[in-house]
Amino acid sequence: MDNSYTSLAEAITNLQLEGFTADFNLCDAGVENKHKKEVHSGDDLNVVKYYRFEGMSDPDDNTVLYVIETNSGEKGLLMDAYGAYSGNVSKELMDKLKMSR
Repeated sequence: MDNSYTSLAEAITNLQLEGFTADFNLCDAGVENKHKKEVHSGDDLNVVKYYRFEGMSDPDDNTVLYVIETNSGEKGLLMDAYGAYSGNVSKELMDKLKMSR
């Protein structure tokens, strides 16, 4: 896993090749595996790493890519276009996704 990537597409491609293939989405109850329709709470997640990307034309156009592994060994990516704090997510999940690591 690289420490940095030049683009979001490069990061996603390389991380998927490293086995982070699950497509996670934020939901009210935590993080959902989009394809399996399984929801994981914040306690079930380990944020392995995160990457932040800014838009070329607008520095406020931020995307955060979280590299996640669940307690059950599921590995995947969570992309959040605005940061975890803008949505309706639980405090438990917000604490897990804090970018102060």
